[in-house]
Amino acid sequence: MQKNVRNTSSPAAKPAKKGKSRFRKVNDFLHLWLGLISGIIVFIVSVTGCIYAFEREIRNYTQPYQFVEAKQAPYLPPSQLKVIAAKAAFGSNAPDSMTSKISGVSYGAPGTAAIAAYTDKKNGYTMVYMNPYDGKVLHQKILKDDFFRFILEGHFNLWLPREIGQPIVASAVLIFVFLLISGLIMWWPKKWTKAARDQSFKVKWKASFKRVNYDLHNVLGFYVMTIALVLGLTGLVWGFKWFSKSYYWTLTGGKTMPAGKGARPSSDTLQYTAALSHIPEDVVFQNALKEYKGITGTIQVQFAVKKDDAISLTYNPDQGTYNKREFRYFDQYTLKEIPGKNLYSTKYNKASIGEKIYRSNYDIHVGAIAGLPGKILAFFASLICASLPVTGFYVWWGKKKKQKKPALQKPVPAKTTIITRGEQVVPA
Repeated sequence: MQKNVRNTSSPAAKPAKKGKSRFRKVNDFLHLWLGLISGIIVFIVSVTGCIYAFEREIRNYTQPYQFVEAKQAPYLPPSQLKVIAAKAAFGSNAPDSMTSKISGVSYGAPGTAAIAAYTDKKNGYTMVYMNPYDGKVLHQKILKDDFFRFILEGHFNLWLPREIGQPIVASAVLIFVFLLISGLIMWWPKKWTKAARDQSFKVKWKASFKRVNYDLHNVLGFYVMTIALVLGLTGLVWGFKWFSKSYYWTLTGGKTMPAGKGARPSSDTLQYTAALSHIPEDVVFQNALKEYKGITGTIQVQFAVKKDDAISLTYNPDQGTYNKREFRYFDQYTLKEIPGKNLYSTKYNKASIGEKIYRSNYDIHVGAIAGLPGKILAFFASLICASLPVTGFYVWWGKKKKQKKPALQKPVPAKTTIITRGEQVVPA
């Protein structure tokens, strides 16, 4: 007797989906737990980075003592501003020896204040703002009380002692760089179908909170990845010495990285008896004004304190970027220039491409290398980076809550009906 067997419950079951590879499982595991471990630190570093991106613009708006009325008159020499700053800092009756505590004077472009700096045990690093034309004291700023110094300390050290906080931040940033790469692996669709493209490149705003949160993490993470990698890698230059040296070695084709600022070279003390009758720092400053044809950025003169100290001069032709700075040194007795051995001793236009990129590290990190548009881009990239630990946490939390829910009771499969020719038999 011919029999037909028919299942009245459902069509034939689909073949089981292929599971994740071991590599994907390990990648997903590391992405989850390293993200949870480093998330709060990445959030703090990213938020403080957002704020610091516009540090210069906010200072210019909120600190009017940085500016003076530009005049067609010569600047007062460094030695004179040094005396004025010392009296403002330590009192008019302070002994002359206190003047030596003023470490240097910085001049800006016409219309900006001159700044003298000193350090004491009570307040730490302090800046005295003065009118460079007449020496009028405009303001004294204790750096540790400055808002942006507070933001920078959080960005670099989490407001902890530097020897503790800085390695923690650097390690978290290194983890973040790994998370960007592992996140790209998780994001990559198995098949580039239209549905997969929509899920990978678009946020479904009308969906549930859980889906929108997932899309914000997944989609925005992809869009910001390239810029976030640049921010992370340039940040690691300050985070780890081994990374900084390796980065320089790679950029320059195998060169050993010189010191950043380095120690000042020494003056020839044998020339002490032939000391100049005029103040050497003033001469160095005036010669620099002639050589550079005025000031478009900044010129800073660091005074020689010890008998063998060289006079240090830092020149920056630009405002807001630091890659073109030059560190120069002069014998305090002969005024001859002494070759420096640091990263900025070579003039920018004579540096190699790799050296120029390395010297531009700070400007790239804050976006200033591309002007205001670059800073805006860095701001929004940092903002998205700050959101990734938050949205990532909610993705994990949502899955965790789902796993805790009791499993639904499985439906009982329908009985099979056996049909014969001419009759129907239903098993008991």
